[in-house]
Amino acid sequence: MATGVAAPTAPPHAAGSSAPAGAGLVKPGYDPALTNEDLAPLRQQTWTSYNVFAFWMSDVHSVGGYVTAGSLFALGIASWQVLVALVVGILVVQVFANLVAKPSQRTGVPYPVVNRAVFGVLGANVPAIIRGLIAMAWYGVQTFLAAQSLNIVFLKFIPGSAALLEPSFLGLDALGWISYAVLWVAQGALFWMGMDAIRRFIDWAGPAVYVVMIALAVYLVARAGIGNVSLTLSVGAPISLGASIPVMLSAVALVVSYFSGPMLNFGDFSRYGRSFAAVKRGNLLGLPVNFLFFSILTVLCASATVPVFGELITDPIETVRAIDAPFAILLGGLTFVVATVGINIVANFISPAFDFSNVAPRRISWRAGGMIAAVGSVLLTPWNWYGNDQAILYTLGVLGALIGPLFGILIAGYYLVAKQRIAVDDMYSTDPTARYWYRGGFNPNAVWTLVATGAVSVASAVLPSASGVVPWLSSYSWFIGCGLGLVVFWAAERRWPSMPVLAADDPTVDDGAAVGRA
Repeated sequence: MATGVAAPTAPPHAAGSSAPAGAGLVKPGYDPALTNEDLAPLRQQTWTSYNVFAFWMSDVHSVGGYVTAGSLFALGIASWQVLVALVVGILVVQVFANLVAKPSQRTGVPYPVVNRAVFGVLGANVPAIIRGLIAMAWYGVQTFLAAQSLNIVFLKFIPGSAALLEPSFLGLDALGWISYAVLWVAQGALFWMGMDAIRRFIDWAGPAVYVVMIALAVYLVARAGIGNVSLTLSVGAPISLGASIPVMLSAVALVVSYFSGPMLNFGDFSRYGRSFAAVKRGNLLGLPVNFLFFSILTVLCASATVPVFGELITDPIETVRAIDAPFAILLGGLTFVVATVGINIVANFISPAFDFSNVAPRRISWRAGGMIAAVGSVLLTPWNWYGNDQAILYTLGVLGALIGPLFGILIAGYYLVAKQRIAVDDMYSTDPTARYWYRGGFNPNAVWTLVATGAVSVASAVLPSASGVVPWLSSYSWFIGCGLGLVVFWAAERRWPSMPVLAADDPTVDDGAAVGRA
């Protein structure tokens, strides 16, 4: 069978050299138009369950995660119902994360490369660009939020910095520019040091945030008095059990939607797992166990703000500001800076690095892809539109609505159509006889499924919010897009087969059954 790829012999790896995203095995015959050392299958997969656990800690422990968890307790439902919704939502995320993790862990390749088996070696650039643009925009937003924390530290310890709040440029005051620049450079430097440095950072950052969160909860509860702390943060009259069910379902959908971005490209990280079992253990610890504990801490802190400050504060930055103690402001401010940098690196820096590199591997390395996202995040001036609901709706709302269909198409392609079998070498070949060349490098079934189901998903996300008609529908846009993407692509492949039928005993095929690399 012709694949257009040479035999799987590998050149020796140069002593002391390493690719920033991990040393990939570039085999003779891999087309340079599709290949660089960052995108090639990894030579070694070394991440343990703890490394995956730490990844999810960095993703959960952020200002956005704090506000999201706290906001669920203000939906008008009982605390036990909120906890049930949190557990159900995060278990759904765990299942989906395991599904998207396997193809990348088995093959050692990142998310955009895995998509070549479904969309075609050139068609994979479509989901890569969409995911890269979403991550780039949120990279700017998260950096801006972290800059707000840093501003508090500057204003408390350098009183003269208040004068920098007056002059502004492009909608952001001078102090905001300084804080944004400090964090932009710090994140860029960490990213430039490579994936191993990032792994060490997130291994440390997650537990460090927990230490401060526990200390903050103990301080606030002690100051309020344990008897004065109520875990019921809802406002208004309690609602009936029947009326609470739709609210609980919306809370579940909110949790899944919050994690939908990093969940989609989780393969960028699961590829480093030493085994699929190790990745699943990390997901178990990092998602249901970690998220539930973090949510409880969040609720303790938020509920204690009512007796301590006389009002409910669900923003940790404002909580730290309200304490008004120099040490608390310094420790809290820097902690939430670290937490936001953590989620930014794992969710919004690494993803576009791989995605943009996938578009032009010869010209754009992993590092270059990441820096394109970093520069683009500034050009988007996120501070000007982050607080504008309409701007968010018609930009990130539209792009974000495509995450569901992309997820459904990938899962259908790998599990239902390909039966977990991937011809790894063919993902790096532009030979017309290669198995993932399809039609000119594009699988028409995948492209047209994305167009059709993406239109429905975008409509379900944008139209209800914009018109006020069936407003709850937008909460389920991810599920609508994911379900339609999976079913429509599966049906299209059954009606007009495009993906190759691979034999499990073919030595060039990974069948998803063997244990991972050592």
